[in-house]
Amino acid sequence: MRILHTSDWHVGKRLMSRERLDEQAKVLDEIASICQTEQIELVLVAGDIFDTYTPSAEAEELFYDKIKKIVGEERSALIISGNHDDGVRLSAIAPLSHTQGIYVVGNARSPITTQQTSNRLAYPIRSGKGYVEFENQRGERAFIATLPYPNEARFREEKSDLPYVERMQGWIREGMSGNEDGSPAVLLAHIFVAGGVVSDGEREIDLGGARAIPVRGLPKCAYIALGHLHKKQRLGDNVYYSGSPLQYSFDESADKSVKVFDLTANGVENLRDIPLTSGKKLIRLQAADVDGATALLQTYPDCLVELKLTLSSPLTGGESARLVAYENLVSLLAEVRTDETLQLQSRKGLSDEELFDAFYQASYDAPPKAELKTLFLETLNQLNEQR
Repeated sequence: MRILHTSDWHVGKRLMSRERLDEQAKVLDEIASICQTEQIELVLVAGDIFDTYTPSAEAEELFYDKIKKIVGEERSALIISGNHDDGVRLSAIAPLSHTQGIYVVGNARSPITTQQTSNRLAYPIRSGKGYVEFENQRGERAFIATLPYPNEARFREEKSDLPYVERMQGWIREGMSGNEDGSPAVLLAHIFVAGGVVSDGEREIDLGGARAIPVRGLPKCAYIALGHLHKKQRLGDNVYYSGSPLQYSFDESADKSVKVFDLTANGVENLRDIPLTSGKKLIRLQAADVDGATALLQTYPDCLVELKLTLSSPLTGGESARLVAYENLVSLLAEVRTDETLQLQSRKGLSDEELFDAFYQASYDAPPKAELKTLFLETLNQLNEQR
């Protein structure tokens, strides 16, 4: 069965205050074209469909339009919710979407419908809590264990005293237990695996390591399809983050892609990245004066620019006006240096963990204890999830 792995679309996400729906529409059209060219049978979307719990009407309309285009008349898509998604809201489309070959697993990991309503290239034949098994028209099967962004509140379970990693492994085992005949399997999950590289635009997601699962804690699968991190990366022999389809922060590489592979009786074959070229490139530029800055902005008119200026005196009103007139300028960081010291230093780009470390060190002249920092990050994460 030919499968495509993608994740972290973040439909509706802005860059600063800049709308990017047009770019998102184009890159999702590109994914639809790849599905057609590569004869994809099943699309796996590993969470963070939207950027917020309450996406705009325009963002929802774009998602519904493009996911329908991606599956077309032939293929199916299996979607799980991420930490940015309201899984209940995302799953609300399930009673209608399954007739279009679109299957959604939200917070509760409920079984999906297996009623075949059309002649799809691949369709679900069996489902339980945390898994779905698909079959194609050649009789080949793909077992998919599903793990939306995990915690007890989302899964409607009693809070446990077990360490988070053990709870997560229990949820994964529950899904994997549905693979009764031991067929080559895929784990589709929205989690943070220890060692993964985080970009500036992502919320503090590892909570000081408290919510990171080690690679060795993952099950034996033919392929592990992950979402959560925006940089595409490999962690272990068969553990992959597909990455986001667009650059969402300036430290992300412009090398964006989807992953395509064949799941066979022997495991994964023909695994490859298919490049994505839609969307504007995000670049960081530096200059020592306004003339140099304007020259750089003129050199990259089709990119979105974060510009750092290191100056000997503050910008005048006229100089600021010259710079902000360029539509490709998204972020301006101006630092004024004297001969000896930096008078202005921005903390923009520091993670929540780094900001907490800096605050605690400045307040108490000592680094924070690991338990205190973990408690702070867990509390902050819970507040973010409730927004």
